[in-house]
Amino acid sequence: MIDRLEQDLSLFRNALGVRSHRQELLASNIANADTPHYKARDLDFQAALGAALGTAPSVPPVTLVRTQPGHLGGNDASPYAGALRYRAEYQGAVDGNTVNMDVERAAFAENAMQIEALIAFVNHRFRSLSAALQGQ
Repeated sequence: MIDRLEQDLSLFRNALGVRSHRQELLASNIANADTPHYKARDLDFQAALGAALGTAPSVPPVTLVRTQPGHLGGNDASPYAGALRYRAEYQGAVDGNTVNMDVERAAFAENAMQIEALIAFVNHRFRSLSAALQGQ
């Protein structure tokens, strides 16, 4: 029973992590709507979740080597880097920007609803578990 709960929570934790990373990408797209030559990015949810769960084939991360003590260490790449995609251009802008505000807002709202649904599902699981433990 506890193993099953742990598996479920691991799945939900990873799914929420992927969803929150996608929300950051979509917010970045919206914030850069007027930036010349900015290319809108999105996240392939299935590929990112598979990478987070370790079920998808992935390329090992590249690490930087510090050759001198004064050199800065490199930040690790995002665990979802293999799932990042540039959004297809619907209508080209003169300045090379590929952000379509209607698409970005719709994707942002949809992703927010998916996050809310995941949180509601986790809350329901805990309420059910609590009721079972109390014998209700």
